[in-house]
Amino acid sequence: MKKTLLALALAAAAATTLAQETKVAIGMSGWTGFAPLTLAKEAGLFKKHGLDVSIKKIPQKDRHLAIASGDIQCAATTVETWIVWNANGVATTQIFQLDKSYGADGMVVKPNIAKIGDLKGKTVAASAPGTAPYFTLAWFLNKNGLTLKDVNIVNLEPQAAANAMIAGTANLDAAMTYEPYLGAVRARPEAGKIIATTLDYPMIMDTFGCTPRFLAENPKAAKALADGYFDAVAMIKAEPKKSFEIMGADVKQGAEAFEKSQAFLRWQDRAANQKFFAGEHAAFSKEAADLLLAAGIIRQIPDLSKLADTRFIK
Repeated sequence: MKKTLLALALAAAAATTLAQETKVAIGMSGWTGFAPLTLAKEAGLFKKHGLDVSIKKIPQKDRHLAIASGDIQCAATTVETWIVWNANGVATTQIFQLDKSYGADGMVVKPNIAKIGDLKGKTVAASAPGTAPYFTLAWFLNKNGLTLKDVNIVNLEPQAAANAMIAGTANLDAAMTYEPYLGAVRARPEAGKIIATTLDYPMIMDTFGCTPRFLAENPKAAKALADGYFDAVAMIKAEPKKSFEIMGADVKQGAEAFEKSQAFLRWQDRAANQKFFAGEHAAFSKEAADLLLAAGIIRQIPDLSKLADTRFIK
């Protein structure tokens, strides 16, 4: 009888634990910088913190629509993209930084293009307005005395843009892409050259955020998301081979190929997050917002002071 009662008690406790797991749907892409989120899910790190996480692969150009519809509550994307989403009425708040690009995003050009200034009047492949590749193009052009109006833009997603350069698409002079697809071009120098990356122009930084409603209703879950991510970053340092295998499998890469891809970025731990949000985030957001407005990507700058909530990285 006692054994039966004990079994029932344990079953009830287990059911209670499961019932307490907060469901969270995250929207992201196969971008290497987001991979610790996959690791946190697959290695049980989110679950350890009481979360039932589902990850949905959604192109950056559509991610805000998934948030607005309620299909997902949180997402990973670049810092300036949150500005675009909020400017367009999709309220979202960043809660921790994921990574900084150190050459993982770049511009690939045909061999006859010597410098970015030579792209005036040429055709460039980039994802849609409001995405990181489109903003990167605007940033690179701006730093070289050009604007988006000086080039002809063909909207192609990063993987398709890289493949088009490798295939030698006749009417394409340049393309914006990122790892792991940039690495495919890097391995095929005859297809074109990487003329500039975020090593030349540091400006791609990814953050994780959620809707204000989700944060208000689930503050413990928000903290758990941040802690799960930081646990994943720690796991990468402690068990790199196992971590690279798990993260690489998600984008159909072996551990060795994934390790090469991640060498072009830096995942940000808790200390790096605290430093970033102490000043750099606000300064970059201001410069990015001004460029987005000048480029016509947004019509007005949203309240930049409401773009981040740093409670969860302490």
